[in-house]
Amino acid sequence: QVQLVESGGGLVQAGGSLRLSCAASGRTFSSDSMGWFRQAAGKESEFVAVISWTFGSTLYSDSVKGRFTISRDNAKNTVYLQMNNLKPEDTAVYYCALRSRASLSIHAPDFGSWGQGTQVTVSS
Repeated sequence: QVQLVESGGGLVQAGGSLRLSCAASGRTFSSDSMGWFRQAAGKESEFVAVISWTFGSTLYSDSVKGRFTISRDNAKNTVYLQMNNLKPEDTAVYYCALRSRASLSIHAPDFGSWGQGTQVTVSS
């Protein structure tokens, strides 16, 4: 059974940085992709970024492009989200999710396994 565990959230001032981690376990990961989504209080879930586990290709939402970087460490089965120049509107619970396909998707229903989420709060 696949397990995803996020860490690295916290409280940061606007303009600051945080790095989220998502450790995956339960099987060998190869023809998969891993995404980050976020959900702010009272709002719908929003796609943030996605990476192909094998090829390393990436997609970003327009709202984070140029500020966030998704990467992966295959040896550690871990995906990272480096978040720079954070803004108050980045405040949300961030979730990592696994899609058992190498092709990239930005749609939450395409991801079958989800972590428990980690809170990111950006103060102005």
